[in-house]
Amino acid sequence: MMQPADDSFELYDLRVEVVAPPGATLYCSATPGDWFELRGENLYLPEGQGFSIYSLAAVLPLLAAKQRVTDANDWMSTDAEVACPDPNCPSRLRITRLGRRTFRHSETTATPRTTS
Repeated sequence: MMQPADDSFELYDLRVEVVAPPGATLYCSATPGDWFELRGENLYLPEGQGFSIYSLAAVLPLLAAKQRVTDANDWMSTDAEVACPDPNCPSRLRITRLGRRTFRHSETTATPRTTS
């Protein structure tokens, strides 16, 4: 009997943290040090802490790429801060790769895997 091929893959867990110069006025209701984590496809925030949907919208397009292993020469491997979308706000959103988590294709989609 043929064994099924290993359908596992790894993604980085990510932490996105608000950073700002000391004493800066922030206009996005954030406080330096506010954060959320992305584990797989799920966002986790500390209890009682919110996060601006506008700040989330600024960083969201990069998160799927930051979760994946990238070449050391790829800018996605080195660039880690995204500017606040408000041009008057000096805060940044720092994306940090944490440990890797293993997933299985068969547990994340109904679409069959193809071999190429």
